[in-house]
Amino acid sequence: MRTFVFYFLLIVVLAGCANQPQPKENIRFATFNTALYRNEHGILWKDLKEGKDEQIKIIAEIIQRNRPDVLALQEFDYYRDGEYLEMFQEKYLSQSFNGSEPIEYPYMMAFPSNTGLPTVFDFNNDGSKHSPEDAYGYGKYPGQYAFAILSKYPIDTTDMHTFQKFLWKDMPGALWPADSTGKQWYSEEEKQAFRLSSKNHVDIPVKVNGRRIHVLIAHPTPPSFDGEEDRNGRRNHDEIRLFADYISPGGGDYLYDDKGEKASLSEDDPFVIMGDMNADPLAGSSYENAIDQLLQHPQVNPKASVGEFVPSSKGSLANHEERPDEGHPAQNTAVFGLRIDYVLPSDELKVKQSGVFWPAASDSLSYLTKGSEGSDHRLVWVDVEF
Repeated sequence: MRTFVFYFLLIVVLAGCANQPQPKENIRFATFNTALYRNEHGILWKDLKEGKDEQIKIIAEIIQRNRPDVLALQEFDYYRDGEYLEMFQEKYLSQSFNGSEPIEYPYMMAFPSNTGLPTVFDFNNDGSKHSPEDAYGYGKYPGQYAFAILSKYPIDTTDMHTFQKFLWKDMPGALWPADSTGKQWYSEEEKQAFRLSSKNHVDIPVKVNGRRIHVLIAHPTPPSFDGEEDRNGRRNHDEIRLFADYISPGGGDYLYDDKGEKASLSEDDPFVIMGDMNADPLAGSSYENAIDQLLQHPQVNPKASVGEFVPSSKGSLANHEERPDEGHPAQNTAVFGLRIDYVLPSDELKVKQSGVFWPAASDSLSYLTKGSEGSDHRLVWVDVEF
């Protein structure tokens, strides 16, 4: 009888523990366009392996000083399913620079990119089919300007979705470019093959205490380097729209991932959108305020997109104080004076604080953001409670 009572009480206690709410954690999400691409394939491998490259040291130290828990890296060349990342961790992130504390990311993943993947088409209509602009995404070699994720939390690859091969023609109402006479810029044959994503779009969940947050990463093409047809501006708009539709209940029903499976989020799925979106809400040359598709989205937390926790910095404000009428200078994330790098949590995630790592000149760490020696972009972070 005593044994029965003991086990009964044990079951009651365990059941009560199971019903207790999970403790909340503060998680730092960050995005960083590192400019760790090279002009020739294989050069980054050499620079990583030697462990002596000054630019990479700066990038690593910036990451160490900010210590994000989940980090999206843009413009980090892709090679062999992440071998570059492993070398970056070993030779740089695990080392100390100027007294910095090394940082370890046990979970990492690099994503293949459309950049530099050759096609049989003349996408820029210059009479040649062999330029970087004729690839599925602009690039001199496959994998240039790719992106990756580093995480202190486990990555759930069983429910990951990538959209590298999604065709632009399959987006309802796609903004196909045309010349001044109204003639379509791309031929019908080209439209049948044109991939929307200039690099990739990914949904990769991370696990936190048994729960999942969907990390959505993209790096749309710059809305420039074209002509009056605005082919890059229109593509940038629709690349941003892909995620806007993906997080809209029912809005992404047309989407399919690289496995050919239907994929979109439900209203209750927590997410964080991260990346260099190449679109400023107030300045620049983006098509029809493209980034507002995310900043004004009802599923995105307004405090981090347009409200009190929009990431900002003293360094950006000082760097652009000579142009006070151009947008919101304190919120700029790139040395050329635009807010284009974003960390956008879903509305149900509580935002605790945020920032752009761009110290004022008087700050002891300002040497890390001197001009473009490390990158022409700044690391952007947002802390959320989950």
